Amino acid sequence: MDFGLVAQTNPPARGVVELAQRAEAAGFTHFWTFDSCVLWEEPFVIYSQILAATERIMVGPMVTNPLTRAWTVTASTFATLSEMFGPRVVCGIGRGDSAVRVTGGAPATLAHLGEAMGVIKSLAEGGTIDLHGTEVHFPWVSDGHLAVLMAAYGPKALDLAGRGSDGLIMQLADPFVVNWAIGVAESAVRDAGKDVDDFYVVVAAPAYVGDDRAHLRDQTRWFGGMVGNHVADIVHKYGAESGMVPQALTDYIKARQGYDYSHHGQAGNPSTEFVPDEIVDRFCVLGSVEEHREKLQELSDMGVDQFALYLMHDDPDGTFDAYSQHLVGQV
Repeated sequence: MDFGLVAQTNPPARGVVELAQRAEAAGFTHFWTFDSCVLWEEPFVIYSQILAATERIMVGPMVTNPLTRAWTVTASTFATLSEMFGPRVVCGIGRGDSAVRVTGGAPATLAHLGEAMGVIKSLAEGGTIDLHGTEVHFPWVSDGHLAVLMAAYGPKALDLAGRGSDGLIMQLADPFVVNWAIGVAESAVRDAGKDVDDFYVVVAAPAYVGDDRAHLRDQTRWFGGMVGNHVADIVHKYGAESGMVPQALTDYIKARQGYDYSHHGQAGNPSTEFVPDEIVDRFCVLGSVEEHREKLQELSDMGVDQFALYLMHDDPDGTFDAYSQHLVGQV
């Protein structure tokens, strides 16, 4: 299993670069960041510094979106970073959450996202596309490569991820839900005539190594609130009793009253008090090193290629060190 680290681009940006260097030295294969230009600093500027300061680690957003960035600019940015530093960038993309909502917008439709993924990948790899009736091609790109991984939860989104992207990002670590999602996405991969072995699956979730279960839960409860934004969209679209989405994903948001993006991705977020302990345990990876190892092995056995850690809690260094010493390269 590969291991990634997910960071927020809080100032100073130099600290984000140094964290990526630490991750590479510890054996992590990927370094991801949030992409929300109002809440945090501009990630693509920081990526250039990370890539210049490291040698191997892959870098990309978890996740960008097709609304706040022009598709051609996104493609050109990835292609330029690849030209400068080699094929060490990856495009994580979804419909849009905080980046869109804090500026008064709404997530993109799946049709819009699907078209965007095709344009971004094709242009970044040197292809020619028809955009608004105009033929567009980057003449300076040859033999480019850009993996585009799609964040998805609902059935139709998972189907699009399988048909229209190179892999899936699932931002939760519940084995039951992950197994269901992989099954839906891989069915679409096969229907599209693609090789399932080439479809790369990332699970991203908070990880906290420790013994005080109540404290670990309180420090990572924010994640259930963040994921709840997406689940609420799914429930609104399909209905809580539709049977199209696992009940485990829908039950816990019944007490959800709203969400304050000023605390997005932060421990102690007051908008996440509705999240029950059971959901925290299911969605996150908590407990001793051995408990982490067991859950990660279960995810790996069902086809997860990478586990990406969120360390937004009060002991990021302790968990980072535990993973570096006992888990990275050993699961």
